[in-house]
Amino acid sequence: MITNRYLTGFGNHFATEAVPGALPVGQNSPQKVPFGLYAEQLSGTAFTAPRDENRRSWLYRLRPTAQHGALVRYDGATRLKADGGVLSPNRMRWDPIAKPDADVDFIDGLFTYAGNGGPDAQAGVAAHGYAANRDMAGRAFMNADGEMLIVPQQGRLAIATEFGLIDAEPQQVVLIPRGVRFRVALPDGEARGYVCENYGAPFRLPDLGPIGSNGLANPRDFETPEAWYEDRDEPTEIVQKFGGKLWAVTLDHSPFDVVAWHGNLAPCRYDLRRFNTINTVSYDHPDPSIFTVLTSPSDTPGTANCDFVIFPPRWMVAEHSFRPPWFHRNVMSEFMGLITGAYDAKQGGFAPGGASLHNCMNGHGPDQASYDGAVAADLKPHKIDNTMAFMFEARWPYRVTDWATECPEMQLDYDEVWQGFAKAELPK
Repeated sequence: MITNRYLTGFGNHFATEAVPGALPVGQNSPQKVPFGLYAEQLSGTAFTAPRDENRRSWLYRLRPTAQHGALVRYDGATRLKADGGVLSPNRMRWDPIAKPDADVDFIDGLFTYAGNGGPDAQAGVAAHGYAANRDMAGRAFMNADGEMLIVPQQGRLAIATEFGLIDAEPQQVVLIPRGVRFRVALPDGEARGYVCENYGAPFRLPDLGPIGSNGLANPRDFETPEAWYEDRDEPTEIVQKFGGKLWAVTLDHSPFDVVAWHGNLAPCRYDLRRFNTINTVSYDHPDPSIFTVLTSPSDTPGTANCDFVIFPPRWMVAEHSFRPPWFHRNVMSEFMGLITGAYDAKQGGFAPGGASLHNCMNGHGPDQASYDGAVAADLKPHKIDNTMAFMFEARWPYRVTDWATECPEMQLDYDEVWQGFAKAELPK
């Protein structure tokens, strides 16, 4: 595997060149770009977005991306949907997705659990998974609908992007901006994981409020690749997601021909193990918002289009308290996955590689075994270790795809985990 060099700091303006002198000095698109390269701007927000929210980068490449023919519909990856289908109040949980029974790469290994909103409205998210056992050879993927937060659960990923190379392993995540072309190879021969496709405002770090200037995800821990390019004159298929559908076109060259770039819109990698967890040191179980890594804000202050939340190793010290998540009903809808270990609110059934969905205002919480253990526990400080769960917490309810409700991984008996609770006895 190639050892990559990274630039660090989420949202920083970077400047990097694979060939000395390739970056223009003092002007983004001079009449004559060095070496005859083509200047191209990639905009992730509207031109007139406020300065602190504006995302764009300038790319200097061997050929302009406009150099291609007409796209045609791509009929592979039939399990990839735009925004789900059925809007259901039922609580749902899935076993880990089975390994592919045929050779599939990252594109054809994508499948959709559920989604809301859509690319036309530029709001909402989709929760996908992937299971692949073959490198993407001779083709690349590009998503015009939304940015993609890739969460590996099993197997490493070697991702080539227009901006450079990114290696990722389980417990690291990769954020690919909308419109960026990328290719995925599998150093371990197979891989499985999750993807949050964000149709709304780009993910950013949450405000820290009373937490102060330190805590949660540190901007310097987000790693962006240095410039790298590929000069290959050979057929390359570009598969593009647009309007919820897949389209394809074949180039006569590699799309990874960016020799230099500068800007604040670029793919990045973040190691979840670097998250600085905040927790109570007195009593009660805090809201999961204290575990927010990235947020996509909405037009309603304080209400996110989507929050990417994790549940990492942490010390539990709350006194006189029920320490796991309490029973709850939320206005937000929760899609959860488990990367490794066990989740403290579920004793069984929620396995690494699995997923669960609890839509808006439908009650959920610990299963009976977790509840019984928590109310009987000797409340000494202890550490929840060797675990990493996450949540794509969305403003709108998730619509579930037909595939997700009919697949063999769907746990039809999930409701049973809450059926054994005894009625409380009041004094007479």
